[in-house]
Amino acid sequence: MTARQRTVWTWSAVGFVVFAAVIGALVERATHRLAAGVESRFGYTPNPEGVRDFLAELDQPEFKGAAPDVLRNVKNRDTFLYRHADRAHRAVYGRPFEVWNQGPHGACVSFGWAMGSFVGQAVDWTEGELPDPPKLVATEPIYGGSRTAGRLPPITFAGYSDGSYGAAAARWVVGTKAGVGGILYRQKYGSVDLSTYDISLSKDWGANGVPAALAKQATEHTAQGVALCDSWDSLAAAIENGMPVPICSNVGFAATNVRDADGFLPRGGNWSHCMVVIGIRYKANGSPRDGALVCNSWGSSWVRGGRFPADMPEGCFWADRKDIEAILAQGDSFVIAGVNGWKARDLDNGAWLQPAAARPQPARIIASVYSLAP
Repeated sequence: MTARQRTVWTWSAVGFVVFAAVIGALVERATHRLAAGVESRFGYTPNPEGVRDFLAELDQPEFKGAAPDVLRNVKNRDTFLYRHADRAHRAVYGRPFEVWNQGPHGACVSFGWAMGSFVGQAVDWTEGELPDPPKLVATEPIYGGSRTAGRLPPITFAGYSDGSYGAAAARWVVGTKAGVGGILYRQKYGSVDLSTYDISLSKDWGANGVPAALAKQATEHTAQGVALCDSWDSLAAAIENGMPVPICSNVGFAATNVRDADGFLPRGGNWSHCMVVIGIRYKANGSPRDGALVCNSWGSSWVRGGRFPADMPEGCFWADRKDIEAILAQGDSFVIAGVNGWKARDLDNGAWLQPAAARPQPARIIASVYSLAP
């Protein structure tokens, strides 16, 4: 090798090292930005003592004791509750259902519980148990209530740091013994406009609690029951019977954000997070493995890749049974009962891809606790 050749090679090597260093720095910076962005969207703060105290308030704290008929009604049917939500959303808003986005605010617990409440009421409507399709459920009251009056022990000022836990949201949604708590919708309540998500309002109520008049008004629309979901069998039974399950844990999923060909995300990392299960599928029915459909609250574009079925909402993913069992084992995931309580139901899973106007409407019945009258 000549001197000139050695010089050229040396400068080429230096250039390669510099190029690699620059690329590495950019990748590291992007990774840190992604991690920081994801971290701001968590907000689950475990409170085992608070969960224990709430369970002590319930006559039947565990789902297997509260809903024996529902458990007996399991038929291993693949079930997709988002289709009920889509039908209700089209009826109210004239457009398809989409996954919500909590933005840079650790309000995931309120989003999991609000979405679970909306999907559950959508099932109630499509099954003819509610007279009108539900409006979207507001997250701000659940966030504020779960951080203050819904906690055990209750507190009046929670500060401005983000976070809550599942049992506190459950206690708020079902209505506290103090006579406050429940559901408010995306609409106006006097001078308070909950029509659109407001992070500033959510943070304010998260610190100071829900205004007294609205906290009382929320009791007009309370859940008919909540119960701890601690096993795959309980979760499967709940979903097959139209009862969503908000799940809280530190179990994370792959940071690649790419679903496999069957729509699954693998477990990976720690997410102090709340999401909600709105679907179930079984290996016996042709799925590669038993799985639960998890609806996240980061909008529709945070994840991509395979979908099953083809109408699965973007922003959701399938989680393997063993990963769901790890979540449930942490003891802060709850089933939300239907409008008629723990009633077993065989859901109508057919004709879902018709245009909204062509779908038959459910029979009108007497309004129940989830009546949407103003």
